[in-house]
Amino acid sequence: MRAREHGIKIGRFAPGPLNAITDVAGVKIGHVTLIEGERTRTGATAILPHSDNVFTNRPRAGLSVLNGFGKFAGATQVQELGELETPILLTNTLATGRAVEALVQHTLAHPENKLVTSINAVVGETNDGRLNDIRAARPTIEEMRLALSTASKGPVAEGAVGAGTGTISFGLKGGIGTASRLVEGHSLGVLVQSNFGGTLRVNGQELHETSKADADGSIVIVIATDAPLCARNLTRLATRSFAGLARIGSSLSNGSGDYALAFTSTSADMPNDQCSPLFEAVIEATEEAILNALLAARDMQGYDALRDRPNLIRSLKL
Repeated sequence: MRAREHGIKIGRFAPGPLNAITDVAGVKIGHVTLIEGERTRTGATAILPHSDNVFTNRPRAGLSVLNGFGKFAGATQVQELGELETPILLTNTLATGRAVEALVQHTLAHPENKLVTSINAVVGETNDGRLNDIRAARPTIEEMRLALSTASKGPVAEGAVGAGTGTISFGLKGGIGTASRLVEGHSLGVLVQSNFGGTLRVNGQELHETSKADADGSIVIVIATDAPLCARNLTRLATRSFAGLARIGSSLSNGSGDYALAFTSTSADMPNDQCSPLFEAVIEATEEAILNALLAARDMQGYDALRDRPNLIRSLKL
């Protein structure tokens, strides 16, 4: 059950029909989920901004970093040029290089790209080593390409799926979560890879306190919209999403990697003074997406690579 099925309403803006990032027209999501034996609990999640060749039809984009304890491949070129030239892949920390190669192969395989010699692959990661044997070479390049090739519109699977298969939040089972908002004729959607610590709060009410060992962690927040924002205002939009992260209780620790990437499907420019409702909406949607990730997850037994022993992480129960 998602937050709204529990009667939890966050914020004042209405969600889209699916309450998912795919409420933004053209956006597709693909997951590869790997749950095998006692040690493999990992995967990859692909976010496709549209169905065309992303390399030649580049969406405007903006990236914001709250705490940079992480690896976000392609970050500097996104910040410099304000655009994407590949889809986005999310995976585990030690699979980042393979995800870059998967995106390179995916882009070079397009028949329009036969003369391409430089590609800025965009990859976000969090460390799932508390439930996954992260030193094993999974997901493979081929498995991540499968996430790209099977991405689809419609409802988005949440919880222990894709890049969220082995992640933990607030000492509880985390994962992939999504939510959306309708704002003055525009759609805005958020997808999170939730893997961080703190004290869980919902609408200001404390629900669960984690141990000190669970303070660190990371999150990748991906924001899609059809609002006509320039790259600078997309960066401003991405920055506002961290307010949703703070409201739900993140400790924002020294060891956290907190990244937010926003892109738009349109090319016109909205005036600065019309952006405020979108800023408020992304805060709401980020908070709800994180909560949906927790609620969709289930108890998981896995392998704690940091301590070389089995580990059981419980899911959130309201």
